[in-house]
Parts: sequence; C-alpha cells; structure tokens
Amino acid sequence: MSSPARFEHSTRSVFLAGWLAALLLAGCQTIKPDDPRLEPPVAPDLEPPRELNKVSLPTYRIEPPDVLQIEMLKLVPLPPYRASAFDYIEVHVANVLPEMPINGYFRVETEGVVNLGSPYGTVRVAGMTLEEVRQAIEKRLQENFRNPEVMVQWAQVTAAPPVNGQYAVGPDGTVNLRQYGTVHVAGKTVTEARVAIQEHLKQFLDSPEVAVEVIAYQSKVYYVITQGAEMGDNVHRFLVTGNETVLDAIAQVNGLSQLSSTKIWVARPAPAGFGCQQILPVDWQAISAGGETATNYQLMPGDRIYIAADKMLTASNFLGKVISPVERIAGSLGLVNSTIRGYETMGRGYNHTRNGY
Repeated sequence: MSSPARFEHSTRSVFLAGWLAALLLAGCQTIKPDDPRLEPPVAPDLEPPRELNKVSLPTYRIEPPDVLQIEMLKLVPLPPYRASAFDYIEVHVANVLPEMPINGYFRVETEGVVNLGSPYGTVRVAGMTLEEVRQAIEKRLQENFRNPEVMVQWAQVTAAPPVNGQYAVGPDGTVNLRQYGTVHVAGKTVTEARVAIQEHLKQFLDSPEVAVEVIAYQSKVYYVITQGAEMGDNVHRFLVTGNETVLDAIAQVNGLSQLSSTKIWVARPAPAGFGCQQILPVDWQAISAGGETATNYQLMPGDRIYIAADKMLTASNFLGKVISPVERIAGSLGLVNSTIRGYETMGRGYNHTRNGY
C-alpha cells in the first residue's frame, strides 16, 4: 500500500474511533417523537397565533344555527300598487299656506281618504296608483290655491308587510321570511346574505333594501376532550368568540381533573387528504405557573384541546377492569363451594342426631 493510501486509511480509522468514543461517552438517549424541540422552524406567516400575538378570525360565514337580525330599510311594492286603508303616504306640497305647510306622513283612513288637515280637507285615494293619488291631491288643492306643486311617495303599505325581526338559520341553510318565502344563506358572509335576500325580495317589492346582522354566533365551536383513564372520555363543546386561548378553554372545564395529566395538545382540523395531523403541543406548567405564552395558542373554530389521562391511574383502572371479572367468578365459585359444604355439614349433623350419636 502506498504512503498516501495508508495516510487516508489511517485518517478514516482515527475519525471512526473518535466518533465511536464520543458516542460511548454520551451514552444512549431516547428520542421523544412528540418533543416540540424536534420540529423544524416554520416561516413567520405560518406560526400559529398565541396569547400575545392574536389574529382576527377569517370573515364569518353564516351557518346553522346562527340567528340573523333583518331590518327592512326600503319597502315599496311592485308597481302598479293601489292605495288601501292603513297605508302611509309621504306628501310634500309647495305654493300653499306657508304658516300651515303640507309636509309629512299621512295615513289612509278606513274610509279610504287622506286628511290633509285644516283648511285643506280630505282627499279620497283608495284604489288609486301613486300618480293618481298625486293628481287627486293636486286637483283638490287647486280649488283654493294657484299652481300647487305636489310630490307623493309610498311610506308604508299594508299589502307588503315588513320582514323586520330575528330569523334562525335552519338545518337546510335557509331563513324563512314568512310570506316572502325562504332564502339560502348558509356559507355566505353577511354582505353576501344581504345581497341574496334583496335579490329574492325583488320578486315582491320594488328595489328593496335590507340590513342584515348576525346577533347569535352559534355555528363556530371548539372542543375540550378530557381522557378518562379507561373510564370514558368527556367532551365539552364551547362557542368561539375569536379571543379564546388554551388557558381560557381549560378554565371553561374548571381546570384539570384528578384523572388528568399535564400532557395537553391542540389538534387542529386538517383538510381531507392533507396526509398528516396538525398537532400543537402545550406546556401546561409553562403557561400556568410560568406565565409563558409560547404554547398558549389562540383557538380557531374546530380546534380540539386534548387532555391526556394520568398513566398510573390509567394502568390502575385497566388492571381493575381486567381483574374484576376474575374476582367475580372466583367469588361466585367460592359462594357455591361454601353452600355445598354447608349442606353437607348440615346433612351429617342431622344423621348423627337421628341415629343417636
């Protein structure tokens, strides 16, 4: 072997020996696959939000069983609408008595007339269209005034009842607007729902305008699951308000139970076919006793906070479940055996007494 080859071989041997010596001195260590320190760093925009750097939740999407408040801002029936009793008409007239103007809302009385007040009198308008109402008022005023200028518009009509009120989103994702039918709003934002309702009402009203607001956010939730140490898990469901953290969620279930350990994590729902779980380990001692915020994550809709059970209690309860049937069987066999022995003993005593022993 040439000198360069021997030198290279010697160098490799020294390196291998040094590596083996370092491994032996370090000892054997167990690697925990769930250790958060093993996770590679992620980009800042992918970091989960925490207690001191919360984010706003995505635009709210309406789902059952949310409750909406709907207010009608403009309620005019499709033309040609004809006036009827209890309708309200907005009337503005120029070139009449300045000290007694005609500006305001006037109700169509039961007799079908509008009372413009003294000294203008009443005008019959029942059964008339809006233009016919304007002409009738103008004709009445022309009896006493020169060139009255009349403007009228519908203010409120009885033939088009308003949709004002609270509406629960049904299981089919619709809101029932009573006489106006149903509108599908599930999966829509508030703005999209308002547009959908207005488009639907155009079948019955002239250029309707509505205001929509969610007054009961009931469709976005998170869960707290407490493992029951072989005694059954408990699941708690809470509404998301957009500000909850892990500590808030555990406070909702009155803290950790006697069956719980301090091993906690947040399981965040992943899209179907994502291929892996989204697990956020929680350091309970750090966020509770130490006030650290690194693992006090902000909760998102659908999150599961999982609280693992104490391993010793789990093992004890498991053994109890395994041993209990054996103990019952042994107890039953012992009872049968003692009963048989009792009958045998009683029989021998009875025979001894009968035979005079």
